[in-house]
Amino acid sequence: MATVIASQALITGAFSVTKQVIQLGYLPRLQVVHTSETDRGQIYLPMVNWGLCAGIALAVVFFQSSGALAAVYGVAVTLDMLITTVLTFFVVRWGWKYPLVPVATVTLCFLAVDVAFFASNLLKLADGGWFPLAIGGGMFVLMRTWQQGRLLMQRAMEHHALALPDFLRSLRSDSVARVQGTAIFLSSQVGTVPSALLHNLKHNKVLHQRNLFVTVHYQELAHIAPAQQGTALELGHNCWQVVLHLGFKDEPHVPRLLQRLSKQGALPYIPLMETSYFLSRDIVVPQRAAGMALWREKLFAQIYRNASSAADFLHLPPRHVVELGNQIVI
Repeated sequence: MATVIASQALITGAFSVTKQVIQLGYLPRLQVVHTSETDRGQIYLPMVNWGLCAGIALAVVFFQSSGALAAVYGVAVTLDMLITTVLTFFVVRWGWKYPLVPVATVTLCFLAVDVAFFASNLLKLADGGWFPLAIGGGMFVLMRTWQQGRLLMQRAMEHHALALPDFLRSLRSDSVARVQGTAIFLSSQVGTVPSALLHNLKHNKVLHQRNLFVTVHYQELAHIAPAQQGTALELGHNCWQVVLHLGFKDEPHVPRLLQRLSKQGALPYIPLMETSYFLSRDIVVPQRAAGMALWREKLFAQIYRNASSAADFLHLPPRHVVELGNQIVI
C-alpha cells in the first residue's frame, strides 16, 4: 500500500512539475490532457507517463532486485536533500526576507549533514549510483539545450523583425484589401510584425477588418491575478497589441482570456465564427555558428519539430487555426 501511495504521488507530481517547467520555457510543449471538469490542476501528460514507465523498466532490467537498488536510492535521496537545502536558503533569504547571518548559519548546519550523507553515498557510484546522476545529467542537458535554442531563435527573429507600428503605418488604406472578420496573430515578441502576417499578406493579399497581435508571457510566479492577466493597446487601423501575463500554474487558455478583455472593454467583440487564429509553423535549420555546438542545435531542431502544437497548448479552436510555414536559421 505504501508503494502504491508513493508511486501515485510521484506520478501526479511529475505531471504538475513538468507542466510548470514547460511554461517557464525549459521544456518543449507536450500534450496535456485535463482529466477534471472543475479542477484545472488535475492533468495527465502521456509523454511523461511513458517516460516514467521506460525509466522504471530500465531500472528493473539493470538492477534485477530491490537490494541492488540501494545505491541508486541513496544517491538520489541524498542529492535531493542537498538541492532542497540550497533552494531553501534562497527562498528564506530572498523570498521571506530573513536576515542573512541566521539564514546562512542554519543552512550551513543542514549542508554539513547533507554533504556528509551525499559524499558517503558517492562511494557506491560504480554499484549503481551513476543511474540517477545519468538521468539528472541528461535532463539538464535537454532543458539547457531547449532554453538556449529558444534564445537563439528569438535572436534570429529579432534580427529580421520589423517594427509593428511602422509597418501598420506603411499600409495605406487602399493598398491592401480588407475582409470581414477578426484575425488573431500569435507572436513570441511584442511590437514586431509576426511572420504569419507577412506570409498572409504575401499569399492571400488581404488584411482582416480587425487584427489582434497576441503575445503570451509567463512569469516566475505561480498565479497572476485575473485582473492583471491581460493588457491591450490600440495601434490604429483596427489593430490591437495584446499581452497576456500568466503564472506557471495558470491555464494558457487564449480564447477565454481574450473574451475576458473584450468584456472589460479593452478589446472589441470577438465573434467565434468570424475569428481566425494565425500561427507561424517554424522550421529550425542548424548551422555551424557562434551559438550552441552543432549536435545540440540538431538536438534542439529535432525536439522542436516533435513538440506539441502551440494551438493545442493554447486551447485554440482547431477549425479556426491557420498555420503558415517559416524557416529560422540558428
